[in-house]
Amino acid sequence: MVRSLRLGLFTLLFLLVGCAGVDVEDYADSDPRLDIAEYFTGTTRAWGMVQDYSGEVQRRFSVDVEGSYENDTLTLDESFVFSDGQTDRRVWTFKRIDEHHWIGTASDVEGPVEARQYGHAFHMRYPLEIEASGRMITFTMDDWMYLQQDGRLINRTAMRKFGLTFGEITLAFEKIDR
Repeated sequence: MVRSLRLGLFTLLFLLVGCAGVDVEDYADSDPRLDIAEYFTGTTRAWGMVQDYSGEVQRRFSVDVEGSYENDTLTLDESFVFSDGQTDRRVWTFKRIDEHHWIGTASDVEGPVEARQYGHAFHMRYPLEIEASGRMITFTMDDWMYLQQDGRLINRTAMRKFGLTFGEITLAFEKIDR
């Protein structure tokens, strides 16, 4: 009985700690200031990798992003090239709600996505169906971007299912035209 009570308390503590996290508003006073419309208007290139739960690199890729901003709407046309030669494309559309809030959509993302930017950080969380081991699995993508002092942007995304991280994506963006 005592052992099961300890196990129950440990499990509860583990779940509570696992739910704690950083809020993008925690970066409100940080510099340099990131505005995704300003950053992504024009041509941007990124280099990235996908790692599995153990940290092993599963895929490497580059992505070219063409961005345009009109009438409070940011459109990002992303063209991916993977190291195995596979290509992919995603077009994001973000509508600016106010200084800190955006609503984003993409054809392969379920429903509208709430995104927020404060200080040097941008955050959004969204469901994305991905092929893994020959079947389609919907992951929750926990997507963070951080603007660096030199103008580069680092993007880290955790791929989660049932609250567990099954993979991570890391990208480094650089403006091609300023």
